[in-house]
Amino acid sequence: MRYAILTLSLASVLAACDSGPTFTEAEPGEQLSAGEGTVTKVDQNAFSLPLANLSPTRRLDFSVGNSFFRNPWVIAPASTDARDGLGPLFNTNACQNCHIKDGRGHPPGPEAKQAVSMLVRLSVPAGEGDDLTRSGLVAEPNYGGQFQDAAIPGVAPEGRVRVEYSPLVMRFADGHEVELRKPRLTFSNLGYGQMHPATLFSARIAPPVIGLGFLEAISDEDLLAHADPGDADGDGISGRANQVWDRASDTTQLGRFGWKAGQPSLRQQNAEAFANDMGLTSNLVPTDSCAPSQQACLALPDGGTPEVSDEILDNVTFYTRNLAVPARRNVNDPKVLEGKGLFFQTNCQGCHVPSYTTAADAAEPELANQTIRPYTDLLLHDMGPELADGRPEFLANGQEWRTPPLWGIGLTEAVNGHTQFLHDGRARNLMEAILWHGGEAAASRDKVLTFDAEQREALLAFLNSL
Repeated sequence: MRYAILTLSLASVLAACDSGPTFTEAEPGEQLSAGEGTVTKVDQNAFSLPLANLSPTRRLDFSVGNSFFRNPWVIAPASTDARDGLGPLFNTNACQNCHIKDGRGHPPGPEAKQAVSMLVRLSVPAGEGDDLTRSGLVAEPNYGGQFQDAAIPGVAPEGRVRVEYSPLVMRFADGHEVELRKPRLTFSNLGYGQMHPATLFSARIAPPVIGLGFLEAISDEDLLAHADPGDADGDGISGRANQVWDRASDTTQLGRFGWKAGQPSLRQQNAEAFANDMGLTSNLVPTDSCAPSQQACLALPDGGTPEVSDEILDNVTFYTRNLAVPARRNVNDPKVLEGKGLFFQTNCQGCHVPSYTTAADAAEPELANQTIRPYTDLLLHDMGPELADGRPEFLANGQEWRTPPLWGIGLTEAVNGHTQFLHDGRARNLMEAILWHGGEAAASRDKVLTFDAEQREALLAFLNSL
């Protein structure tokens, strides 16, 4: 069945035609998305390169981290002591399997036995007296905080997850229609009993890992300068920072990584991924993927304590911190400049903030004092019921998502062979991703719906240049 979920009045069309900024040439240095760290390669390996300003000696460290990111981990006990301890429950056996070529994952196809580059987060509503300070949520009692559809031999995986879709149609003012697909998760072959009847589910595809060190190097003050939780300026955008638990400092810190900004640092993001995605413990995250109720899982041999040494975690963090961002293409192309003007006229930059200068005390000297253009504010925004997962995470509610960076987005197909976007991969192209925007972004989406074919082409040309 097809549904038209939005129609536009003549008044709304005219309102959207108000003049806004136009651009006749690129800004100085605009093609350098990551300042001096920008790389110029734009082929299928464009997301897998070290920062352009990384010294030859430090490129060796980058290669070491790459090996632990790329190569598979194995079951314990094994002769490969540095890489054993996988599972017992897991989603994949290597970081690279989810972050394909250091890029974007995708939802599973209808015949897939495992989701691999898409995972499903689980939780149940918090009750009175639940302390969420350190976890930000209450895990599902039988399956924990993440559904694992793979397991080592002799252990039952938690089950199988599939994604089914129903159609929704959006209609532009000129009559052009775009059919969206609304996902629905189904679970089968549950290995550890029934889930809690109030379980909350959130599908997440793996995001690209380029430029993460630069995002970490933006000062808290610069990010908070864009926060407006009460919408004091009346523009309809009320971004706010997530405040999450930092394991290293044992304090609450500003969240900036993950689809809901649930992680405060790149090192903790990596440690949590090792634990939740591969069942590998570290000193930072000493618990593995077995839920407390899964006693047989907990009793199996492990790869030592911890399974991921501090040195390996540091190597992987160095690698992910120094992955480069490719240069922009065609920044002076008239169609790209027209699309940039439309991007600003629709106030997309209200959340996708174009640029920052990184802090002088960045974790690595190559990341410091760089003018970067990630097109994000790393803040939480209410995206409306259309994109809601209903699942809170620290301060983020069930309708809020962190603004994802847009840099490199135009190379997704070249690197990953697909163009599936948003947190669960429901959008099959950039226009579908735009049309799913609701809540604080509804006004911007409605303006896009007034665009004619040439304007749509220009907007996409700009996004594909990023």
